[in-house]
Amino acid sequence: MSASRLKSFNYAVGMFGTSIPINMLKTYAAYFYVDMMGLTTKNVATILFIYTFIDAIDNPVYGFFSDRTRTRWGRRRPWLVVSTPLMVLGLVFFYNPPADMPLTALFYYAAVFYIFTGTLDSMVNANYGALFPELFTTDASRAVTNALRQAFQLLAMIISVALTPMVAGALGYGNTSIVYGFLGGAVILYMALTSREVPVREEDEKPELWHSIKSLFINRKFWIAGLANAFYSAAMSLVLASVPFFVKYALELPDSQATFLLAPVLIVAAGCVFIWAALVRKFSVIPVWRAALATLGAAFVALYFARCFTSALICSVLVGFGFSGVIATMDLIGAKIMDEDKAKYRLRREGIIASALGFMNRLNGLFVSLAFLLVNVLYGFESGEVPGSQPGSASRFLLTLFPMLLMAISLAFSFFINFKKEKAEGQDSPAAAAGGTGR
Repeated sequence: MSASRLKSFNYAVGMFGTSIPINMLKTYAAYFYVDMMGLTTKNVATILFIYTFIDAIDNPVYGFFSDRTRTRWGRRRPWLVVSTPLMVLGLVFFYNPPADMPLTALFYYAAVFYIFTGTLDSMVNANYGALFPELFTTDASRAVTNALRQAFQLLAMIISVALTPMVAGALGYGNTSIVYGFLGGAVILYMALTSREVPVREEDEKPELWHSIKSLFINRKFWIAGLANAFYSAAMSLVLASVPFFVKYALELPDSQATFLLAPVLIVAAGCVFIWAALVRKFSVIPVWRAALATLGAAFVALYFARCFTSALICSVLVGFGFSGVIATMDLIGAKIMDEDKAKYRLRREGIIASALGFMNRLNGLFVSLAFLLVNVLYGFESGEVPGSQPGSASRFLLTLFPMLLMAISLAFSFFINFKKEKAEGQDSPAAAAGGTGR
């Protein structure tokens, strides 16, 4: 394997590791605690609501300290090595609550370990995301590497999202969290130990917190891209979390059949992500990003009319195609925002920008929380024991109607952002290339 391919692989495979734990946490948290453990949809909505505001604080803080870190091992590696094992422990505790715990205590237990695991995931991803624009400096190299890492993410999602109903059916959610946690953690540590950062000297200027926050606050492109991705992310988070409900209550099939609806989404996305990357190289990022958002929105419209497993399966293929386009482009938008910030202020603060964009993305928790609250108010769906009189309509609302609205807003935001015409593509800069091969 050539040095450039090894560099891309070592970095991209990290997405496999970061995706497995958090996807299991966010996709099955509501189902596990509502349908199996007895909490209500209001309980889950409350946890998501609280976590969103905690995430508003922790993301910029993690990015800020990462940017200011100066060690012989680099800026990002120490944070990755420390936070990864803690995140794994949080996931394991979340899905292994003590037996016979009263519901009030169970609510607090779930809240503590959801927030603990989520905030450690923020720390991991702030540092992992900050490495991307620094290691890969051209649109061509970014498009290729990002396509590879998104393929790894989709492979992780096939395991941690699509296969989880079957795996958990055999092992239980507690043991599944142990397997997923340790697998994901091992891959993250491999990435951290083999991806070399571009050196930063001790005497180089360190970003200041107030100046960094102020510059982001007045950065119009940051807000537009962040909000567009927040609405898209909320739509997909809601879809992944509601498929088990849809299969059980709308299609009236065993919930384990959710695997056969989720798998096509992820398999098609994995197969198509390189097609979207090729389109980026031909047409540039912005128009391809908009086309992907529009495609995903149209897929939810089609899914609304699905009334049987076969039609839902066909629509899931279209969802996968649109999904692959968005994940193939959205990180490239973030990298361009980091490039412009570096050129304007002559500071390297990829960490705080990546974490701030990550926070904007995690605003999806507000919208997901609102969706679960609405199904309680509109349809009387409280829990697996009290599903209300219209559980099928409630699950269809979660899976299609609310995501349709979110995608329409996301697409609208995308038309308010543009970048200067890209320069001719070349190889990564010598500095970046020197920093990216494995040790």
